[in-house]
Amino acid sequence: MEMSCLDTIDDAWLLIEDDRIADFGIQQAWASCGMQVDAEVDAGGGMLLPSWCDPHTHIVYAGSREAEFVDKIKGLSYEEIARRGGGILNSADLLHTFSEEQLYVQASERAWEMIRKGTGCIEIKSGYGLNTADELKMLRVIRRMKETLPVRIVSTFLGAHAVGRGYTMEKYVDTIVHEMIPEVGREHLADYIDVFCDTGFFSPSDTARILEAGAQWGMRPKIHADELASSGGVEVGVEHHALSVDHLERMTDAQIQVLLGSETMPTALPGTSFFLNMPFAPARKMIDAGLPVAVASDYNPGSTPSGDMKFVVSLACIKMRLLPEEAINAATQNAAYAMGLDADYGSITPGKVANFFITRPIPSVSFIPYSYTSPIIEKVFLNGREV
Repeated sequence: MEMSCLDTIDDAWLLIEDDRIADFGIQQAWASCGMQVDAEVDAGGGMLLPSWCDPHTHIVYAGSREAEFVDKIKGLSYEEIARRGGGILNSADLLHTFSEEQLYVQASERAWEMIRKGTGCIEIKSGYGLNTADELKMLRVIRRMKETLPVRIVSTFLGAHAVGRGYTMEKYVDTIVHEMIPEVGREHLADYIDVFCDTGFFSPSDTARILEAGAQWGMRPKIHADELASSGGVEVGVEHHALSVDHLERMTDAQIQVLLGSETMPTALPGTSFFLNMPFAPARKMIDAGLPVAVASDYNPGSTPSGDMKFVVSLACIKMRLLPEEAINAATQNAAYAMGLDADYGSITPGKVANFFITRPIPSVSFIPYSYTSPIIEKVFLNGREV
């Protein structure tokens, strides 16, 4: 029920000190306190909202895959394209030819596109390397982005995105456990670990083995689950205290019950369903059953080439039947939780980092998802500074 609550204040002020929110209130109270400030920004009658938090992206990749987009138009499914050697393996082949500098430039451009559209926190996964050297290359690019971009970034090791070329499943899982994870851990390159636990990819037993190896290096799980089938990903995620289980397009009522009472945030990726013409995650059913829900963009070259969280919020309303307030909470506070950042991000709260955007004048909060392609943002602030 709390997801439908989105408190607002009319004629408000927000006070920032250094990079944090110090206080907020109504304009009349501000006029009476007589506080001196170093700089003042007039919101011009617009709305001020916390920055979007995007807890599931793959924005470090090489090039694009529009040829597969045409294949989908002609009727090939995601699974059929993967079986023909396309999909993730195509991205891995291309990424192998790119330098860290080339990947950094491309990924930074995508991150800035997301920032301009109101996103203030981004989770970024590896997973287009599929061998030790290229997975490490991706994670080093993500580390450089953490160090150089104003947006808050967390990194996730997703060596188990697909089986790399030239490996059997058994040999590849052994390589992840005995070679990749220790190297990632020694260099402190990943905050989290992920596995694509689904039909045709990694089994629940493979997933459990990988997660247990990651836990030894302090990497908490974030799981790809139930995108293609009800695969057991939710169950293995909850068993291993995953921070989130993501996708969930094929989840069942039984898996909703598994999530109830857990620490794991179900995270829907409606842009993927939109782009691939797949079912949408049953977010309305999850909320009605008493679960929280987060949403994310899944920005990647194959199944969701977009990081526009405003559009994700619109899809959450239009296709998953969330109220505007629920969708905005799913893209801010709950999404921050799904990347381990809710103590500092995701809401307008004293003490949290001052990440927010100011809209042009709009009639209501509901106008944000209603105007699903209209640009509404006038100013973006990250760490208390306009960017």
